Amino acid sequence: MEAIQAIVDRIAEKFKPDKIILFGSYAYGDPKPWSDVDLLVVMDTPNGNLAQMLAVSRSLSPHPFGLDIIVHPASVVTGAVAHGDFFLKEIVTRGRVLYEKRHGPVGQQS
Repeated sequence: MEAIQAIVDRIAEKFKPDKIILFGSYAYGDPKPWSDVDLLVVMDTPNGNLAQMLAVSRSLSPHPFGLDIIVHPASVVTGAVAHGDFFLKEIVTRGRVLYEKRHGPVGQQS
């Protein structure tokens, strides 16, 4: 888990996302030796989701395990969940938030 948190810290430092959620087998407590690490990075994507996913992935190479990164703006995640998107709803409800940006005075959260 320390290696996963190190990756999350690198993403947070470089890209300043709103939130990073771990999902899949590592989040749900059932990783196998062949399991990869799945992360949803919630952030604005001025160049589009695919371009931002590639930028995040490239910034992390090399890494010691398989890594799947999905990048979406908060508005897309919220809208998809509201419209019944099973995949994103599963991530939001069952995933583990490993990073969340804080705004304003201590104790306030966006």
